[in-house]
Amino acid sequence: MQRVMIVGSPGAGKSTFAKAFSRRTGLPLTHLDDLYWQPGWVRPEAESWQAQMRQTVAPERWILDGNYAGTLILRAERADTALVLAFPRWLCLYRAVSRALLNRRPDAKALGKEPLDAEFLSFIWNFPRLGAAQLMQLRAVPGLRVIVLRNDGEARRFLSTIGGG
Repeated sequence: MQRVMIVGSPGAGKSTFAKAFSRRTGLPLTHLDDLYWQPGWVRPEAESWQAQMRQTVAPERWILDGNYAGTLILRAERADTALVLAFPRWLCLYRAVSRALLNRRPDAKALGKEPLDAEFLSFIWNFPRLGAAQLMQLRAVPGLRVIVLRNDGEARRFLSTIGGG
């Protein structure tokens, strides 16, 4: 595993998992939220985001943490492994609400308070349908190893099989 993408619902724990995975593998980690969101939670222009993703996947070694359906296939075609955190929606909702209320994101100061609105909560609630569609897309990418982790226990067991500490 040299080019690994980690995807899943907001609140699934992608960033926490990605940090642990990076520590164990030594692969450089990029949180896509850090690249995507501008201060005040402003979205970038679509063309510049696509160009930035092409540049981000160019190196030989990386971990990319983040969902961003619009660049899913671009990342998948360059990745050798996709780790899919398909966690229960109630857990994702709980974690996202807790994170927003406690402002626990490392980038929160630069971006401002994380939005916690009906649109965001609805996105998490409805994510399983999007996640299933993305999983089908990922499984269709030739040569991409797709690993689905459905809960914290599976994620911990997976990490325990990876070298390092």
